[in-house]
Amino acid sequence: MPELEILVAASPRGARLVTLLGPVVMGGLFELQDAVRRGDGDLIVDLSQVPYMDSAGLGALLGAFASCQRTSHKFALVAVSDRVMTLLKVSGVDKILPRFNTVDAADSGAASATA
Repeated sequence: MPELEILVAASPRGARLVTLLGPVVMGGLFELQDAVRRGDGDLIVDLSQVPYMDSAGLGALLGAFASCQRTSHKFALVAVSDRVMTLLKVSGVDKILPRFNTVDAADSGAASATA
């Protein structure tokens, strides 16, 4: 099974940009939690290279979203695949997690989030 690779950088506007490469499953949970908790400020999670995600991965993203809400920081998911979108819909969180098509749109805080 391919492993999750996590890249952390700053977006052009200074948000923490976490890019996930590979499946987001239990095996990479601790690394993912560390990446989304590290630092302070707005958080953008790029899912463009995520073929699938399990409930553990979803739980880590929900924890990051809740943390951003508690600290009044913005949170955004970018480029959610159809397969991951199905997980969001089945779990009912598609209505609360802000989603954007591109990192630029999420970074600018576009009011047209798809959530």
